[in-house]
Amino acid sequence: MKTNKEDIITELKELSGLHGGSGYEQKVVKRLVSKIENLVDEIHVDFMGNIFTKITGQISGPDFAVMAHSDEISSMVKYIDSKGFIWITSLSGEKYGHIEALLVGRMVEVNGVFGVVGVKPGHLQDERERKSVPKYEDLYIDVGAKSDTEVRNMGIEIGGPVTYISELKQFTNKDLVCGKAIDNRIGCVILLELIRHLSGSRGFRGTFHGVFTVQEEVGLRGAQIATYRINPDYAFVVDTIPCGGAPDVDENKLPIGISQGPVIPLAGGDFAKGHISHVGLKNFLVRTAKDNGIPYQLGTASPCDMGVMNLVREGLPTGGVTIPRRYSHSPVETADINDALNAVKLLIAACETPPEKEDLSFFN
Repeated sequence: MKTNKEDIITELKELSGLHGGSGYEQKVVKRLVSKIENLVDEIHVDFMGNIFTKITGQISGPDFAVMAHSDEISSMVKYIDSKGFIWITSLSGEKYGHIEALLVGRMVEVNGVFGVVGVKPGHLQDERERKSVPKYEDLYIDVGAKSDTEVRNMGIEIGGPVTYISELKQFTNKDLVCGKAIDNRIGCVILLELIRHLSGSRGFRGTFHGVFTVQEEVGLRGAQIATYRINPDYAFVVDTIPCGGAPDVDENKLPIGISQGPVIPLAGGDFAKGHISHVGLKNFLVRTAKDNGIPYQLGTASPCDMGVMNLVREGLPTGGVTIPRRYSHSPVETADINDALNAVKLLIAACETPPEKEDLSFFN
């Protein structure tokens, strides 16, 4: 089957509209399973929520995996006061979770319940308050309750997930989309389309493992367990990546552009959770893109599941195909559907003509 932009937009609108913070991906996982369970040879959901799928090609060959995480950034309920107001804490740390400045006055979902993050009336704010950003410990959510008992009767408890409410929208340029959780529901859509194609063609060599991981936003946790379980010969990660091009991001600081093709990430992340792409797989992806006339970019940026996957067992050759996104970890993440479409094409080509043994060698 051939993927088109309308298919990607339809799927992304549905999946990004679901709420699935780290550790609470149930709705997203259930929907993904329903979409693919009749397409694959095997499917399994582990205790964490990782979805494992398997499709066997018509020709013997390597075991390989393509992975995309299904969770989105979120906060967590810390305390419910006697008046029914909910106080929250970060779930992903200061650098990678919700940004306090983007939570104030925001519509959110708290474990399936609509709420708003409260804001002190502007009439009562002094000059210092107008120019400052409240800290997490000062942020609270109003779900329209009058007591802590009423809040709990809504199904909200300590530890409940908090996610943005932000419906996917298209710009005047219909190829550009904006909303919450594009990181990484767009990666899930790309993996879905890849599974649909490989299930229909079966003309590839080897055994394909399509894995939707969980808890990426809180330390790449699901991918580490998933990689250990399937132990493939090599793997690709599908994710999003911050990009430049906006007035407040200098090109020399982030030389990745939206609408210029998917990015093959070379390195990224911090000391503990960083990654360096396997040079042979990087060269393979670049060669595959060139051979098939697919636009691509090279870049370095934020961490992704690659950071733990390449350290599992005795080590795993790992590469990536990522989608440039503006306004990372905000309710208005922005991406170009053409970049996603080209990522699908690149991954199909990479799966149908897999790397040779020498591509996986250190001396590539």
